[in-house]
Formats: sequence, structure tokens, C-alpha cells
Amino acid sequence: MSMIRDLRDAVRPALRKDSASYSSYDTTRDPSAVSAVVDCAVYRDGRRVASDDTLTPHEAMLQVRRDGGFAWIGLHEPTEAEFAGIAAEFGLHPLAVEDAVHAHQRPKLERYDDTLFTVFKTIHYVEHAELTATSEIVETGEVMCFTGRDFFITVRHGGHGSLRALRRRLQEEPELLAKGPSSVLHTIADHVVDGYLAVADAMQVDIDDVENEVFAATGKGVSRGVDAGRIYQLKREVLEFKRAVQPLLRPMQLLSERPMRLVDPDIQKYFRDVADHLARVQEQVLGFDELLNSILQANLAQAAVAQNEDMRKITSWAAIIAVPTAVCGVYGMNFDHMPELHWRFGYPMVLGLIGVVCYSIHRTLKRNGWL
Repeated sequence: MSMIRDLRDAVRPALRKDSASYSSYDTTRDPSAVSAVVDCAVYRDGRRVASDDTLTPHEAMLQVRRDGGFAWIGLHEPTEAEFAGIAAEFGLHPLAVEDAVHAHQRPKLERYDDTLFTVFKTIHYVEHAELTATSEIVETGEVMCFTGRDFFITVRHGGHGSLRALRRRLQEEPELLAKGPSSVLHTIADHVVDGYLAVADAMQVDIDDVENEVFAATGKGVSRGVDAGRIYQLKREVLEFKRAVQPLLRPMQLLSERPMRLVDPDIQKYFRDVADHLARVQEQVLGFDELLNSILQANLAQAAVAQNEDMRKITSWAAIIAVPTAVCGVYGMNFDHMPELHWRFGYPMVLGLIGVVCYSIHRTLKRNGWL
């Protein structure tokens, strides 16, 4: 633990900025540019303390340390320079800061001194009129959460998954918000997992449509299946969904089962419900993956059967055509001594014989299902 503190103290001077820079947290950013801080507020006794919209994280932390409560700071895709001042102010670990700024992290739960660092993958279902081999079905984003004794920081990446509505909804439940930063962590976890459930239901419709199309009768014999690229694209999107859901199950189980100083005991019970919902989503996603494997195999099998059917038909007609070809080839050699060559009815007899043989072959193949 002392080594971690030494490392933090060593890098903190590089992250720390002058107090005058806390208003923008990015000295390289154009003053007219929009700040990465989406919302910054202080909550005391479950209610938002009245303040103007210009409250900075530094000022919020001063209020918390003076009057109690906790600060909730929301950021959207901050740069390293923007996040450096906040990281220094709240004593965030450099490794967690690096993960939060650069994103593209697996869902996880890590503890650094007196801070919990949690990563959630957000999933957004992309509406589409028709599923194609290049359709984008899900979009992913990330929400990183820093949970401390008197602060809660969210860093969001991606164009969806805004937390404004969630913040307003939570502010309408002061009893829950009075439990501190862990209540916000639970609300975000519950919000993310509820989004998983909605996406899973929507993807179930897409998979059902593909399944019905693969096994639908064509009315003209054997079904030739559908474009395998569509099935493969759907499987890739399910895999993306799986990468968001599966790694998160263990962190939710830890939050619901293992006592933690930063998680209120009353809030910990609510994480069990989140873990149960997440386990159900994981079962659905695993089922999607297995079902798509079966659909893909069935589609390939149908294509192979259709090709075999075509080959049998081609072979059958080749056998029928071989009869007149052989007979005409023999009589086309112009020998003087040929069967019935000079007979008046020889030509009609040969044509009739060819017709009878071809008809017999056709009937036999038809009866055996080759034609």
C-alpha cells in the first residue's frame, strides 16, 4: 500500500495544476470550446444544494469538505489535460485515470486506496429497416465511475448513454440519494443492465426473423437458405454484446456479496437484483450465440442440399441426352452394313427406340426423386 501511495505522490505533481486552471481543466483548449464537465453538483441529505451552473469541481469539493455531503461530477470524453486537475483534486490513482481517459476498457471493478473504480459498457440498439451483411445492430460506449467517501465522478465515452435523465430521476428520490455515492453507483449499474435487457429483447426479434427465413419453405423444393453474411454479421454483434455483459457479472457479484467500506450496507442489497438481471442477460446472450451457430450450420447445410439437388438433376438429364447422342453417333459413322440401314422404316424405328429408352430413363429417375 505504501508503494502505491509513493507512486501516486510521485506522479501527482505532474497531474496537479494551478488553482486558477480549475475553471476549464485544460489550458490547451480554446476558451470558447465546450468543457468536458457536463454537470457538477453537491448533494447534502439527499438533495441537491442550490448553486449556479458555473460551479467547478474544485469549488464543489471545498463545499463538501466544509459542510458535508458529496459531490457528483459528470464528464464526457475529457482530455488528459482536462482530467488532470480533477484527478489531482480528488486523489485519483494514475492507472485508473489513464483507463478513464483512453477508454476501450473491459468492464471491471478495482479498488485504489479509498476509491472504487468501476467500468461499465453501455449498449445501444441501432434501429434498421432490414438486416444486411453490413448492418450495425449495436453501438457500445463506456461509463467509468470513481466512487469515494464524499465524491462520485463519472466519465462517459460514446455518443449515447447520457446520464442527465438518470440524475434527474435520482434527485427525485432523496431517501436513496442520502445513502451517499454508493447509491449513485447502484443507480448507474441498474440503468446499464436495464439497457442490456432492452437490447436483448430487440436482438431476439432479429434472430427470430433470420431463423424463420432460414427454415421457411420456398415452395419450390429444397430451401436454399439466406445470405450467410447476414447471419455472420448478427453473430459478430452478439459477440460485441457478450463482451460487454460477461466480464461485468463478477464485479456485480462482488458488490452484492462482499462488504465494502465505500458501499452502504442498505445499498449493497440492491446490487443483488442488478446481479440477477445481469445473469439473466448473460444466459440470453449465450443462448443467442449458440442459436446463431445452429442457424448458420443449418443454412450451410441447406445450401449444400440445394447444390446436391441441382447436381442430381443435371446428371439425370445428361443420362437421358446420352442415349440419342450414342445412337446418332453410331449411325453417323456412315458404314454400309448398319442395322436396318436400307429399310424403309428404319429411320422412324430408330427414333422411336430412342424415345422409348429416354422415356424409360426419365420415368425411373422421376420415381426415385432425381427429377
